[in-house]
Amino acid sequence: LKELSVECNDTKAIAQVGTISANSDSSVGNIIAEAMEKVGRDGVITVEEGQALQDELDVVEGMQFDRGYLSPYFINNQEAGSVDLENPFILLIDKKVSNIRELLPALEAVAKASRPLLIIAEDVEGEALATLVVNNMRGIVKVAAVKAP
Repeated sequence: LKELSVECNDTKAIAQVGTISANSDSSVGNIIAEAMEKVGRDGVITVEEGQALQDELDVVEGMQFDRGYLSPYFINNQEAGSVDLENPFILLIDKKVSNIRELLPALEAVAKASRPLLIIAEDVEGEALATLVVNNMRGIVKVAAVKAP
């Protein structure tokens, strides 16, 4: 099978494969090719059913979570009701965090670097969450915590 395969290296070839996959709908094939061109080989493309009469491409920069922030006090974009972090450090934790002592070394390093911190954990609760909220509100460390997907 590898010997018979042909790699799609240009937008036209990707559009042709997309058209075939979309039951010969060339407009869908072209949208797929445009999406591939914008996100690259390692990007993620999600196809969703919409309510509009025409097909459209919506490119989202960065990363999105289905779950939100753990406290509304992390919101820093009041208009959108969202947490926007520019070039943050990302701390991945595979358990629940309730004691702030577990996070202190990371918080100190982030504060010295003057960059925001995004914590992705199974959960952040109790003293740890309260301390993160207070530090964020006082501007000591720009931080947000979310539950891992």
